[in-house]
Amino acid sequence: MKVGIVGVGCSKFGQRDVTIQELAFEAVSEALKDANLSQEDVELSVVGCVGTRGYELMPAVVVNEYCGFAGKGPLRVEAACATGSAAIYSAYSSIKAGIVDIAIAIGVEKMTEVDTATSAAIGGRAGNYLWEHHFYGTTFPAYYAMHATAHMARFGTTEKQMAMVAVKAHRNAMKNSKAHFQKEIVVEDVLNSRIIAYPLKLYDCSPISDGASAAILASEKMITEHGWDPIWIESIGFSSDTSNMTMREDFVGLKATKLAAEMAYKRAKIEDPLKSFDFATVHDCFTIAEIMAYEDLGFCRKGEGGKFIENGESDFGGKIPVNTFGGLKGKGHPLAATGIAMVYEVTKQLREEAGKLQVDLKHYKALTHNVGGTGHFCWVFIFGR
Repeated sequence: MKVGIVGVGCSKFGQRDVTIQELAFEAVSEALKDANLSQEDVELSVVGCVGTRGYELMPAVVVNEYCGFAGKGPLRVEAACATGSAAIYSAYSSIKAGIVDIAIAIGVEKMTEVDTATSAAIGGRAGNYLWEHHFYGTTFPAYYAMHATAHMARFGTTEKQMAMVAVKAHRNAMKNSKAHFQKEIVVEDVLNSRIIAYPLKLYDCSPISDGASAAILASEKMITEHGWDPIWIESIGFSSDTSNMTMREDFVGLKATKLAAEMAYKRAKIEDPLKSFDFATVHDCFTIAEIMAYEDLGFCRKGEGGKFIENGESDFGGKIPVNTFGGLKGKGHPLAATGIAMVYEVTKQLREEAGKLQVDLKHYKALTHNVGGTGHFCWVFIFGR
C-alpha cells in the first residue's frame, strides 16, 4: 500500500506571542484546508513535541483538544530535533499497517519560553547528560564546533566556506514569508559576528524559534477516492548513533546520516542522488552540519563539502539546490516542527507552488534529511510526484 502527502501547513516561525495550541492550529488549519478535509475526516493525530523549553509537560493533550482531535490522538513522539520526522513515520506506519486511512502529523515547539542560557543548557543534554554535560558542560554549539574543527583540520574546510552556507540560507529565507530571519547577510557579517563556540559564530547557528507544521497522510485507496494529486513517500531510511560522543568513530561526519541515506537509497534503488533528485532539504542546525550533510548524503565526496558550497553547487542553478526555503539556519528551528516543515517545503516545490523559490523540476523527486541531537537520530525520506 502506497502512502502520500495530501495536505500541508506551516505557521510563521520566530518569536511568537501565542500559546502552543494556538501555534499548532495555525499549521493544522492550513493543512486541513489544503487537503479539503475537516477534523472529522482524520482518524489519527500524531503530535511531535520535544517540550523541553515549554510550560506544557504533556503538550499533545492540549494540542489535540484545541485542534479538534480529542479522541484521535493517542500518540506523542520525541526524537530530539528529528521529532517531526518521527511523527511522519508514525503516521505513515499506521496507514501502511492498515489501521487507519487518514492521519495527521503535527510538529510544534515553543522554544522562546526560556532565556538563551537556559536553552543552551537544555540543548547540552541532547547526548549523554551524566558523562558529557554534567561533567564537561557541553552545549549543542560545542558539539558541532567539535565537528567543525575536526573537518577543518582534516580537509582544510574554512570559516568562509561555512559562512557561505549562512549567506545562502538567509538569501532564501528572505523570499519565504514564514521564515524567522528576513534579513540578507554577506560573508563578512558571519565572520565578524561573535564567537559562540569556536569556530562557530552567531551567524553560523540556527535561531531559537517558535513554530508549528503539519502534514496529512493518506492511503492509496483514500487518495483514489478523493482524487488527490499526492506527493508520495517513496522510501524511508533511519538510523541512530551512540549517546556518548567519545564512542564515535570520528567527528568529520554523522554516521547516522550515512546509514539512513544508504537505507533510503537502497529501498528506492537510488544509485546517484545528484541524478535522482531535483532538490534536497538537509539539517543545517549549524553551517558545518550542512557541509557534512552534502558528503554523508553522497552529493560529493568526503572532504569536498566546503568546495561544494563555495562553487555554488548547492544553490539554485547548481548540481542540487539545498534548503530552498532557508533551512534551519534561515527559516528557523522549532525542534519538532522542523522535520514536518521540510515535508511542507517538498510538497510546495513538487507541486510547483513555491513561487519565487521554485526550483526547476526534472525528476519530480526530492529528499529530506532530519537529524536529532548531534547525529543521535537521523531520518532520510524520499518523496516523488
